[in-house]
Amino acid sequence: MKKILIADDEPNIVISLEYLMQREGHEVLVARDGEEALEMISEHELDLVLLDAMMPKKSGFEVLQAVRAEHPDLKIIMLTAKGRDTDIAKGQALGADAYVVKPFSTRKLAEQVRQMLD
Repeated sequence: MKKILIADDEPNIVISLEYLMQREGHEVLVARDGEEALEMISEHELDLVLLDAMMPKKSGFEVLQAVRAEHPDLKIIMLTAKGRDTDIAKGQALGADAYVVKPFSTRKLAEQVRQMLD
């Protein structure tokens, strides 16, 4: 069983992602802001993080930057409503493994997570 952290401050997205990832057979942890995400990443042995770009306290980009220094092999998929090329380029430059723009297809996201964890 893989351990996945969902870092997002939008309750409806958290609920649907949590359901989706549990249905895929993963253990799921949830962080509601950037600081909580960083704490959970340092406290748990995670396989993958679904990271929202826009969160309170610390943005997903700040979290990504901090995590890459400590955990270069942790798989990170950025989730964002900001689909501009500049945002995607920023996420990739900071080391995101993938970038998914909201609203997204849950089926495609589940597929992407499966491929990354194989």
